[in-house]
Amino acid sequence: MSEQRAAADSGQDSSRGSSQDSGQGSGGESVTTVVVAGLCNLGIALAKAVAGAVSGSSAMLSEAAHSFADTVTEVLLFLSLKRSTRPADGKHPLGYGRERYLWALLASFATFVGGAVFSVHDGIHTLRHGEELGSPALSYLILAVAFVLESVSLARTVRQLRGETRRLRVGGYRYLRHTSDTAVKAVFLEDSAALVGLLLAFGGLLGAQLTGDALWDGLASILIGVLLAWVAYVLARDNASLLIGRSLPERDERTITEALTAQPRVVRVLDLVTSVHGPDDVLVAAKVDFADLATAAEVETACDQAERAVRRAVPAVTRVYLDPTPPRP
Repeated sequence: MSEQRAAADSGQDSSRGSSQDSGQGSGGESVTTVVVAGLCNLGIALAKAVAGAVSGSSAMLSEAAHSFADTVTEVLLFLSLKRSTRPADGKHPLGYGRERYLWALLASFATFVGGAVFSVHDGIHTLRHGEELGSPALSYLILAVAFVLESVSLARTVRQLRGETRRLRVGGYRYLRHTSDTAVKAVFLEDSAALVGLLLAFGGLLGAQLTGDALWDGLASILIGVLLAWVAYVLARDNASLLIGRSLPERDERTITEALTAQPRVVRVLDLVTSVHGPDDVLVAAKVDFADLATAAEVETACDQAERAVRRAVPAVTRVYLDPTPPRP
């Protein structure tokens, strides 16, 4: 029992010290990415709203709602990044890392309600009652400017994604699928959806102009709404999973197990649990079978060495708790 308590205390003290210093670089880059996207979306939303009012296009008004929803999303993501970096305290000994997923989950609801629902409703209204289309010239100009601005925002996000994939040595698809940095994932999906939405709005405007039938504009509005609903679903699913508590990918857990079993006095890992609290804040707890003849001091030293090995193997790990446990007969 004394061996277990000493090892656990050693892991707690060292993990608390390092958890406050890790992950600041990527967190700052994520904040910049969110701010750039938010400013672009706000300007684009105002321009689209004016163009939609002038042209009477439901697709343009849907795109305005899309951009306003994205702006609200960026505000919530910015709030999530700031609040989740608060240090641990007595009431929250593991910190506030998961709070980012709460605000990001609310951001996905904003995308659904503010963008998808409005776009689908406006599109159905156009299909049922038609619309009086004005001059689309301003709308075409706004769409072109918006496409450039959205491309700038997406390029900034892609640069960050490439940097992270190189650092972690994973492919882009795998990173987006498994990353716990949902702020960057949200910006990437929203900017990509925005570019597709702009093309849909352009197609709707052009079709309505050439045929004189508002059907094309209404259909474009509905498709924009469906696209936003899909983005909202993906982000809500991922943030809910992380808010509940998600483990590291199997590859990382295998790497941690190998790092532990490679230590001289470790016989084997009996049980391993990982819990993601943030992009650079992962808790690792393991029941470890140490050599039977090891003394208490040797177990403490082995725990310290094993903890360092785990952090070298998976840099996102900030807390390591090892429980010396005899194997079951």
